[in-house]
Amino acid sequence: MQSSIAKLIEAGWFVFIAYWAIQARAVKSTARSEPFFARLLKYWLPLMVGTVLVLPWRGGEATLLRARFVPSSHGLPLLGVLLLWAGVAFAIWARATLGRNWSAVVQVKRDHELIERGPYRWVRHPIYTGLLMAYLGTTFSLGEWRGLLGTAIVGVSFWFKLKLEERWMREQFGARYEDYMRRVRALLPGVL
Repeated sequence: MQSSIAKLIEAGWFVFIAYWAIQARAVKSTARSEPFFARLLKYWLPLMVGTVLVLPWRGGEATLLRARFVPSSHGLPLLGVLLLWAGVAFAIWARATLGRNWSAVVQVKRDHELIERGPYRWVRHPIYTGLLMAYLGTTFSLGEWRGLLGTAIVGVSFWFKLKLEERWMREQFGARYEDYMRRVRALLPGVL
């Protein structure tokens, strides 16, 4: 069972990475972007560390990071895989809805559009919501403390990134974005 769960986890992340890589070329040109070293330190390094902690790997079985925070069961790993795949699907839907306005880093595109349709009706940052679901799903599937730590690191990184994105969107779209912020939550509908 554990081997098949690991394969489903790997497949989910492969689908996400493949879609992102294929779609990364079809974007608008950049009008404004955060400096490379700022985004490396604030987002990319924490994302890499968090990802390494969350994904399945061997070794260090006797460490606290590999200790389980939930008992082994057949139900939780499967529930985690379902959450992972739901998160990947939600993130892909959000990415497809953004279309050419998407970027991997904090940017304002030339002729940038404010997107409020699709998953953006429910949350302002559905890609982050979907990815956090995928990280949590992977964590629940494996049931180890390292996954919770990795997901927390990724979540903090996303929070810093979305704060800068929102500041730039307010500057770009003014009162229209302020109204959008009042109507739609950042990550969880009706909550956060």
